[in-house]
Amino acid sequence: MRKSLLMSNKNEKTNTQNDLPPVVIPAADFRAEVVDSKQPVLVEFWTSWSRPCQILDSVLQDLARELAGNVKVVKVNADESLDLSLWYDTQSVPTLIYFVRGNPCLRIVGAASKEAILAKLQPFSKQVSEEKP
Repeated sequence: MRKSLLMSNKNEKTNTQNDLPPVVIPAADFRAEVVDSKQPVLVEFWTSWSRPCQILDSVLQDLARELAGNVKVVKVNADESLDLSLWYDTQSVPTLIYFVRGNPCLRIVGAASKEAILAKLQPFSKQVSEEKP
């Protein structure tokens, strides 16, 4: 049993501490990275123990690569950032919130496919591109 716990912790660490986007941000950086961001930001509120969050991880990596330069994709650990989780009414993980000019515009609760997320973001991306000078 001890061996499986050690292996579990090792896998958990590699899943959450990788160098690939999306970037995990602490609550202290939320204002600078999300609220004050000039570009739209897709934020995932997640936890390391949630299986749906683990499943969504590869989807978010694909999205971050595909949307690079247009939309920033970041993750906030809901357990470690309880104030943010409460402020944005995160009652379940994963919860995705799409911010445009610091305002939450869209919420997706639960795991979703890349195609489903892109479809939900599409109306906002048209709106953002129309508002650019």
